[in-house]
Amino acid sequence: MPTLADGLVEAFREWGLRYLFGVSGANIEHLHDAVHRRGGLTSVLAKREDGAAFMADAHARVHRTLGLCCATSGGGMMNLAVGLAESLTDGVPVLAVIGQPPSALDGAGSFQESTGRTGTVDALGLLGAVTKHVARVADRDQFWAALRAAARAALSGRPGPAALLIPRDVFPLEVGGPPVGWPRELGDVADAATPDVIATQRLFDAIRSARRPVLLIGHEVRASRDERGVHEFARRARIPVATTMSARGDFPNADPLHLGVAGACGHPSVHEFLLSQADLVIAAGTELGMLVRAPLTGLPGSRVAAVTHDGSVARAAFPGAVVIEGDAGVVFRQLCGMLDRTPFTAAPLNGYRLRRYAPQLEQPGVAAPGGDTLLASEAVAVLERYLPSGGHILTDAGNCGAAAMHRALVPPGTSTTVAFGMGGMGYSLPGAIGAQLGSPGRTVVCCGDGSFLMNGFEIHTAVELRLPILYVVFNNQGHGMCVSRQRLMFGDRVECATYGPVDIPTIARGLGGPDALWVGSAGTATELEYVLEDYHTRCAARPGVLELRLPREEIPPMVPFTPADAPAQDVVQNRQRVAPWGSAVARPTAV
Repeated sequence: MPTLADGLVEAFREWGLRYLFGVSGANIEHLHDAVHRRGGLTSVLAKREDGAAFMADAHARVHRTLGLCCATSGGGMMNLAVGLAESLTDGVPVLAVIGQPPSALDGAGSFQESTGRTGTVDALGLLGAVTKHVARVADRDQFWAALRAAARAALSGRPGPAALLIPRDVFPLEVGGPPVGWPRELGDVADAATPDVIATQRLFDAIRSARRPVLLIGHEVRASRDERGVHEFARRARIPVATTMSARGDFPNADPLHLGVAGACGHPSVHEFLLSQADLVIAAGTELGMLVRAPLTGLPGSRVAAVTHDGSVARAAFPGAVVIEGDAGVVFRQLCGMLDRTPFTAAPLNGYRLRRYAPQLEQPGVAAPGGDTLLASEAVAVLERYLPSGGHILTDAGNCGAAAMHRALVPPGTSTTVAFGMGGMGYSLPGAIGAQLGSPGRTVVCCGDGSFLMNGFEIHTAVELRLPILYVVFNNQGHGMCVSRQRLMFGDRVECATYGPVDIPTIARGLGGPDALWVGSAGTATELEYVLEDYHTRCAARPGVLELRLPREEIPPMVPFTPADAPAQDVVQNRQRVAPWGSAVARPTAV
């Protein structure tokens, strides 16, 4: 008869889940043994538990599934909580299985006890603060109901993480097969989406009556039950589309309806269009948090509509807005039906030009030391031509992420991921592994040296799995955005944000030999062209680490560093993307 650990593996496998990210330990090893014995599920050993949670988070985002991660008790549980907090705040469905000391020792001072008794950490309270749902499975009779409730909580409504605490002595208990009515498909686990048809009709009438409606797509659309419904409505009604920073690849950047990116790292032409020309902004799949709405101050609620799982932020930020709480894909499929009965098209989009902020040095009078001259804006312009079609791009926190999001368009069929929930450094390095696993394409990471120093050892995991991920490390010998902000606020006084030189290539070479890991470095645009060509010609099927040596900092193209009236440049289509990553297509450059 199957044990509880066996039941977990069988349920995950039946739901079509393929990867369990984690770090083993005494109180979770029964689960890993079940994976080994029963097969059908692949264990991915992370270097740290927060890395495992970030992998599960990115896998859920990119593959539109339930992410799985696990950890043992004590420090493993504490580390995992960091990643679960990201999933909670960004609404990503993740299920965490966390081992606990034997229940017979509860309250008796067991090693790594977390019952909240006798001066120990309260695991239920701790995880209750960073998940939607947490439960402790105390005996075999609770198992199947507890597992279903946790998965249901993670996937229903506004998605998010759920956690199951399972003591070591409960894992080997026999539980039998799943009960009658057990959901055999992952899609049957979540509660059915039931949008308000009357509210949707009001939204349709508002869109049809608008002179210049604009659709703003957020990352919830990718995870919705009908992403195509959102795109179909926009195209049939000829409504211009902007995206949030978290959803840059979620509407084709080459589509004539595409405006660009809105938000703190967004494009000035988009913000100007939304503020001065749009009479209705329909935010689909975004809660309109501060990073999205920062450049849109002054937009009245009468010109805003929102379709999101949780409309509380939209209501507070835009009083009077039309807000529908629900799955954006389901709501927009309803709108498509209404469009069938009452067709209309928006006014043609004539004369719009995408504009980016012009690069500006943060300290223009300071000369670059040594022979390196590469700037982040130059690096992104070169890198843009090597970005993969049908792949994935992950950007990390900081100036490098701002530059990459602002200055590069996204190739066809490529997903983009950024962790804006908690906004911590280092997410992208393990996250890329979760994104790449199960994907036929390739992945590019844009991260800073600070993020590399936090989670860079996860590159070793990519090496072990032989994943085609190129880690591009923007090395400015510090936490660039902290430096930029302190200079802006404190008159060039900088504290606790810079450090001495870090030799990224030497560190990287310790993570894999030349046959397993490509390593390169560039300090000029010419050098960068050369090393990128080398990687994509010889080594694109395996992991790579590319250091960008950046001697001078540019002003981040981000609120509040760049005022609305800062110099901007038109973007025109006159570059060719490099062939090894897909067929050559027109790519943009600023002029």
